[in-house]
Amino acid sequence: MNRLYIPLFLFLILVLEGVATFFLPADLIMGELLIVPHWLLAGLVFVVLYYDSENTYFALMYAVIFGLLFDMIYTSILGVYMFSYATVIYIIHLLKKMLHINFFSMILFHIIGIGAGDLLIYFVYNITDLVDMAWNDYLLDRLLPTIGLNLIFVLVIYPFLKKQLVKWRTTEQWK
Repeated sequence: MNRLYIPLFLFLILVLEGVATFFLPADLIMGELLIVPHWLLAGLVFVVLYYDSENTYFALMYAVIFGLLFDMIYTSILGVYMFSYATVIYIIHLLKKMLHINFFSMILFHIIGIGAGDLLIYFVYNITDLVDMAWNDYLLDRLLPTIGLNLIFVLVIYPFLKKQLVKWRTTEQWK
């Protein structure tokens, strides 16, 4: 039964991410900065850090499924978010073997994940000529503010989500 909670939670984040711009202050939305919520990716990073073991790839499976769902609902090209989210989650799954998971490494993994995910999306959209933004403008006006705002989201949900994912992992035992 616990395996149903994670997809339901990720689906809730997917829906909330779509309406997140209504919750953000108007100064952030109408200003020069382009802030993109990557809450689904942040949730997937939590799943790979606190639910997956070395031999399980639930977060990768969820990244493919929910990335494709995100593409179908919110974007015009299928596969961009699916590819970028799955790639980032796989890289974090490999990197988490190098560091002990604590608060600071969790923040580092989220910075790497959100930054790499947004970079992959930017490169794919830039190659397909859907985005025409110079690298300096992208870095200063989109990437850094996006990482900052998403880290605030991560810090808000961290105490609740970590405890719940660890509890689900210990009770499930991947039968």
